[in-house]
Amino acid sequence: MSTELPFNLIRRRGLMMVLSSPSGAGKTTISRRLLEADSEINLSISVTTRAPRKGEVDGRDYSFIDATEFNLLINRDQLLEHAKVFGNYYGTPRLPVEKTLSEGRDVLFDIDWQGTQQLKEKARADLVSIFILPPSWFELERRLFSRAQDDPAEINRRMAKASDEMSHWAEYDYVIVNRDLDQSVAAVQSILLAERLKRDRQVGLAEFISGLKAGH
Repeated sequence: MSTELPFNLIRRRGLMMVLSSPSGAGKTTISRRLLEADSEINLSISVTTRAPRKGEVDGRDYSFIDATEFNLLINRDQLLEHAKVFGNYYGTPRLPVEKTLSEGRDVLFDIDWQGTQQLKEKARADLVSIFILPPSWFELERRLFSRAQDDPAEINRRMAKASDEMSHWAEYDYVIVNRDLDQSVAAVQSILLAERLKRDRQVGLAEFISGLKAGH
C-alpha cells in the first residue's frame, strides 16, 4: 500500500513585494486592498524622520524616529534600504523582514525606486517589484488635490518629482497602469500568486519529487 507524502514536506519561502509609484498614482490604496484580502502578506513598517500626517499611527503606518536614531541604524547596518525623499529619511529595518521571510510569509513594501534598487542589490532572489503608473498626468494631479493631505506647494513639489520617478519604470519586474482600482488590485494579486509558485521559493520540492518517484 502506498503512503501519501506529508503536505508540509514542501514549505514556501516568503518573498518581498515592492509597489512603487509617483505620489497619487495609487500604490498605497492598492497596498491596503491587498493586505485586507490576503492574510499571508505583511506590510513592512518603515522608519522615517518625517512628522506623522493626520490619521497616521506610530508603529502601524511608520515608526517615527529622529535623525540621530536613523543614522545609528545606518551605521549598524540594520536597514535593508534607506532613502531621502522630500527632505525626510525613510528606511526598512532588516531583522523583521528576514524573520517573516523565513517563516514563509511575504512582506509588502511601499517604497520608491531608490529603496527598490538597494533591495535588488541585497536580496534579488527574494524581490518582486511592481511600478504603478497613473493613466494620465492630469489624473495624477487631480488625485493629489482630491486627497487633501498636502498644501498646494507640497503638491507642486510632488508633481515636479513625478516625472523623474516615472523614468525608473524599466527597472521593475512588472508595470501596471492604474486606470481602474479593482483591475489593478486583481493584477497585483495575480502576480503574487504566480511568484509564490516559483520553483526556487518552494523549499523541499526536490525531496517531495524524490518521494513521488519512489512510489509514495
